[in-house]
Amino acid sequence: LTGVPREQRAFRYLLTHAVPGDPRHVLVTFDRWCYRGEHLSCVGPVKGRIVTRLLEERAPLRVLELGTYCGYGTVLLAMGLPPGARLYTVERDPQHAQVAEKVIRLAGFHEQLVELIVGPSEEVIPRLRDKHGLTQADFVFMDHWKRRYLRDLQLLESHHLLAQGATILADNVIFPGAPHFLQYAKTCGRYRCRLHRASLEY
Repeated sequence: LTGVPREQRAFRYLLTHAVPGDPRHVLVTFDRWCYRGEHLSCVGPVKGRIVTRLLEERAPLRVLELGTYCGYGTVLLAMGLPPGARLYTVERDPQHAQVAEKVIRLAGFHEQLVELIVGPSEEVIPRLRDKHGLTQADFVFMDHWKRRYLRDLQLLESHHLLAQGATILADNVIFPGAPHFLQYAKTCGRYRCRLHRASLEY
């Protein structure tokens, strides 16, 4: 009714209630909005703990996120990076990217640590090395359109963008579901697969 997208309304709430430069408080404030205000398809605190644990275990220096949306997952990933690491995050929708950029900077992460790339993943992935300097990713977080998971994984493979022993973390592969991606990951012989059981967001 207001003509303001819900993602913008969420950011206005963050501006009013979140502590600038405190990424944990930014995420807690985001969670409060999603629980009590409007649902947003963010990672959320339950699955967020899985992401955080895996980052602690792997300590990746080059992280790629496909599907920035409002920047919740980006802030979560950036919080878990070891010193000297860099995060590249890709968002197709320019309006979502505008919100995400503000959220990322509000949380205190500068462009040298987190680079937001706007464009379709099928166009961005082939130029990650030459244009953005990502030679290989140690950790990839997929949280964009589920039907693009398999295509983008194979694009990363064909452009040799996955480091030896890289971790691929893909959200919502059971529901709404990414069956072709899951089948490929289980049967192609390149990956060891593990399912993490979790609830949906909020």
